[in-house]
Amino acid sequence: MYSKRAFIKVVAGTAAFTALTPLSGGVYARQVRGGLSDITGGVAPISVDERKARVARAQQLMRETGLSALLIEPGSAMLYFTGIRWRRSERLTAAIIPVDGDTAVVTPYFEEPSVRESMTFGDDVRTWHEHEDPLARVAQILKDRGLEGGTIGLEPTVRYFVVEGLKKLGVAVGDGWSVAYGCRMIKSSQELRLMHKANEITLRAYGEVWDKLEAGMTPADINGLMRGAQAALGGRGVWTMALLAEASAYPHGTGQPQTLKEGDIVLMDCGCSVEGYQSDISRTFVYGEPTKRQREVWNTVRRGQDIVFEAAKIGRPTGDVDDAVRSYYETLGWGPGYQTPGLSHRTGHGIGMDGHEPVNFVRGEKTPLAAGMCFSNEPGLYTFGEFGVRLEDCLYMTEQGPQWFTEPAESLEKPLGVLAAVPT
Repeated sequence: MYSKRAFIKVVAGTAAFTALTPLSGGVYARQVRGGLSDITGGVAPISVDERKARVARAQQLMRETGLSALLIEPGSAMLYFTGIRWRRSERLTAAIIPVDGDTAVVTPYFEEPSVRESMTFGDDVRTWHEHEDPLARVAQILKDRGLEGGTIGLEPTVRYFVVEGLKKLGVAVGDGWSVAYGCRMIKSSQELRLMHKANEITLRAYGEVWDKLEAGMTPADINGLMRGAQAALGGRGVWTMALLAEASAYPHGTGQPQTLKEGDIVLMDCGCSVEGYQSDISRTFVYGEPTKRQREVWNTVRRGQDIVFEAAKIGRPTGDVDDAVRSYYETLGWGPGYQTPGLSHRTGHGIGMDGHEPVNFVRGEKTPLAAGMCFSNEPGLYTFGEFGVRLEDCLYMTEQGPQWFTEPAESLEKPLGVLAAVPT
């Protein structure tokens, strides 16, 4: 296999070299020599002032769209606007941002102390007991803010029972998509820096894992290495996917057993979060000497990443980016369209606090590219029954055009890529 030590030093920096000890069932134990250190110590979280500015922006968008309030359930949207880290259950906790006035929170009575502990600003918490209707508290908030009779917009992930419950109380409900994502699609400089750090962690972890691939490993072995490396570097909510040989032809894998052997494609898709902001990087390696076919497909996919970068211009519809890549592949006999052998999925997706956010590099998407938008750039080519290649790095838009969080891999012999400059 190609010697990789020099590239590990450049890309991974603090990567520790490990020994792998086989255990029963083909699972490998990771014996770290030197260890990986957490690189998130100097990271600044989103400030209270920035969250308040987001609320003010949401209120401006509500005025423009005629909404009286925005209701948000726990998850990335609640964290984005309020800083509250909470979980969804059958017991409703919700934040209500009125078009004017302070944000309020509805939560079960016994959860109030914990919810208040998580709050970063504001003091209006309305509690409900187990025998009471929490949505009556929402209606009361609207009345108290002088918004009775207005329409409350629902953040897109709000559950159906909330919609029906509000309707039964006579509260008009509307679509809050344009308010929630009108804010979230455009990232601030601090959001970009957090995403850059998350991508740095994932890229360094790839450097650690690529150096440790051994014949006989299973996807579980490789995933374990990648999860451990990302976590050791400070990543949270780490996720990994490793596909070997024919399994790489199916973008999200197969349940069939896989064991790494000489000449196999290794397709990995992995990420983590830093202060709630996501990374998403895919790499395709060959374990051993690549065949001519593997090299041709890898190089074609890699050219697709460049076409995405070249096509991503401010003001251009995002769907045009997908069209540009797909058109190039079709000139080489792939496709047509989303057919296989070819590129069977969109060329990229929005990313931020969620791994997949609006909008996408996908056919027909008309939203124009704007500064502050972030996307994955992930063309792939797949032949069912043979193998697939996917390469993915994330980018963000500036007034001057796209910029990388991580720069794409150079070649099959240098398949890691390098970290781009920190956004300013």
